[in-house]
Amino acid sequence: MAGHGYTKTDPAVERWNTMREAVYKHFRFNARTTRQSILGMIVFPAAVFALAYNQDVKYDWTGKRKGVPLTRNPPAPAVEESD
Repeated sequence: MAGHGYTKTDPAVERWNTMREAVYKHFRFNARTTRQSILGMIVFPAAVFALAYNQDVKYDWTGKRKGVPLTRNPPAPAVEESD
């Protein structure tokens, strides 16, 4: 019952692999799989997009030199009042 070469097949691994390959035949939506699908296909990508979009419009990397802030709209320099 040897495999190819020096490897031996494990019946438990073979059963698991067969089950994994045929999971689409027995899949059903229930509360758990619906929640996982919504989180995985809608909520998580939307959160990644929102974070990326927020950071994309916040910084400008083109043509910056040392000492120049990377923000697109840098805060105005503080003006000290003298009496």
